[in-house]
Amino acid sequence: MQKVNVVFGIIISAFFLACESMPTKVEESKPKAKENTTNKDMAAKFWDERYADSSYVYGETPNHFFDSVLQTLASGRLLLPAEGEGRNAVAAAKLGWRVDAFDISAEGKKKALRLADKEESTINYTVSGFEDFEAESNSYNAIGLIYAHVPAEQRRAYYQQCVAWLKPGGTLIFEGFSKQQLGKNSGGPKNEAMLFALEELKEELAGLKFDYAEELDIQLNEGAYHTGIGSVVRIVAKK
Repeated sequence: MQKVNVVFGIIISAFFLACESMPTKVEESKPKAKENTTNKDMAAKFWDERYADSSYVYGETPNHFFDSVLQTLASGRLLLPAEGEGRNAVAAAKLGWRVDAFDISAEGKKKALRLADKEESTINYTVSGFEDFEAESNSYNAIGLIYAHVPAEQRRAYYQQCVAWLKPGGTLIFEGFSKQQLGKNSGGPKNEAMLFALEELKEELAGLKFDYAEELDIQLNEGAYHTGIGSVVRIVAKK
């Protein structure tokens, strides 16, 4: 019996020593959380500074592709992530859509609401990133991802969340700069990893049926920062 107690004591001691040497989940997550917070704060600061300009730096009229597709759909609930100064949200509201929008920029929200007042329309706009925005699954008739460039390592998770937010039969409208845009001075990120390739997007938007998908060059005329010939990806897809 004494021998059993000694062995049991050794096992218990070894267990507590092992526990003391293991990092806790809180300790493991702190550096990552701090890094994500820092990156988001830096991005918010960048966009706040850009949108602080008194003019609408991407114009007051909606993206042409987004607007042309939206007008073919029956109005309902619409979500616009990374909506910036509100040009697409306001145009959609004027067409009768119930619009939710979000962006990490508080300055972007101020200008979006100012534009909505000017156009006598109503939008619901939240200062938020993809990781913070909350919505029920299967709740939107349409989602517009218009130049919603995010880090490549986070993009699939963010876009899959958009797929979840779409109602069955709902439509996703997408336009963003392709990797062919690198080196052009008509706008967009200067980091290739932030740009799009159609085949990658088909994987990142898995769960949708692509009605239209194309990489092409277009003439941009969207304020001061989207001007000239741009290489883009356009998609219309349904859940």
